[in-house]
Amino acid sequence: MIQVENVSKEFEKKINRREKTTFKANNSISFEANKGEIVGILGPNGAGKTTLLRMIVGIMTPTSGTITIEGLSYKNNMEEIKKKTAFLSGNTKLYKDLSGYELLKMCASYYGVSKEETESRIESIATEFDLLSFLHQKIGDLSTGQMQRINIARCLIHNPEYYIFDEATSGLDIISSKVILDFIKEEKKKKKCILYSTHYMEEAENICDKVVLVHKGKIIKTGTPSSIMKDTKTNNLRDAFFALIGGEVDA
Repeated sequence: MIQVENVSKEFEKKINRREKTTFKANNSISFEANKGEIVGILGPNGAGKTTLLRMIVGIMTPTSGTITIEGLSYKNNMEEIKKKTAFLSGNTKLYKDLSGYELLKMCASYYGVSKEETESRIESIATEFDLLSFLHQKIGDLSTGQMQRINIARCLIHNPEYYIFDEATSGLDIISSKVILDFIKEEKKKKKCILYSTHYMEEAENICDKVVLVHKGKIIKTGTPSSIMKDTKTNNLRDAFFALIGGEVDA
């Protein structure tokens, strides 16, 4: 289980050359995600989704509040948690001079996967995601969709229990997006826990068991897609979101 309790993250920004102020990218965020569950973190660009997920995967530290995975905190259990989790974003940068095969071997070594198991996993993953035709090409020569499939393979190599996906389908064509979404659905069947951040509300309606709607760093609604639509008397999550914020749109 991933538990996020009253998490806030403050940043400092300059007003002018002499004055500074602080703002909260996340403000008292609380929710939980269980194994066998896809939880969507939804909201427009700038809502605070990426900051939240970076704290959940241990890249950033909360200003206040706690984040635990299976009751473990990053402060005392960083290595153990890292072995249980995988993080994928739409703009994750890969080593362009490595081939996909070389990258997967490097990631497997990082997570302590044995050499024999590494080869077996690479073969299985490459077949599942149709990587064989470009697995040994330099990553820098691949298309955006091919790179993202290599990125998925990187997440799979150590067989994690928790996936944290941040705008994983952003900018991808319909075929590459489908590969990722189908993968997420299959991992759910294996009782994996998946956090899925997106501003594509339609995607969330199709795959998420529960959604956390975020606006300006705060949670404005949590529930199943159907319960949120029912409560807001709307037919889709996009309309539900606007109903909850009163149709407000930032300039």
